[in-house]
Amino acid sequence: MGEQKVKTIVETAEAKPAAKATAAKKAKHKVSRGRIYVRSSYNNTIVTVTDGEGNTLGWGSAGGIGFKGSKKSTPYAAQRAMEETLGKLKNFGIKEVDVFIRGIGSGRDSAVRALQNADFNVLTIKDVTPVKHGGVRPKKVRRV
Repeated sequence: MGEQKVKTIVETAEAKPAAKATAAKKAKHKVSRGRIYVRSSYNNTIVTVTDGEGNTLGWGSAGGIGFKGSKKSTPYAAQRAMEETLGKLKNFGIKEVDVFIRGIGSGRDSAVRALQNADFNVLTIKDVTPVKHGGVRPKKVRRV
């Protein structure tokens, strides 16, 4: 009797078709115009792609594609991070992009060059790096 239960469980498991793990993901929605944010620091370059409303569609970084240590901060790593991120976004149908660059790392320019070499129409490139302005007002000197 125990053997019969095992047999039916195995048969039902074999009867169900297995889902393919290697199938490409379908895009949930099509986006014609997007935004690309490039954050370049001394240690890494992070690329984030959003739609017009700010919903994240995909991202990538130099460390995420396999660069380690000081190699993450190179212009080549930033270029590869941009290429890998754009490769993930083919299903969304993005054709026009606005680019926002933040940071002072060495990967800023090479990431934008990699974007221009791809099949995207770059509408604007804006530098949104925060600039220090002198800081807060110092405390009043207390005399005793």
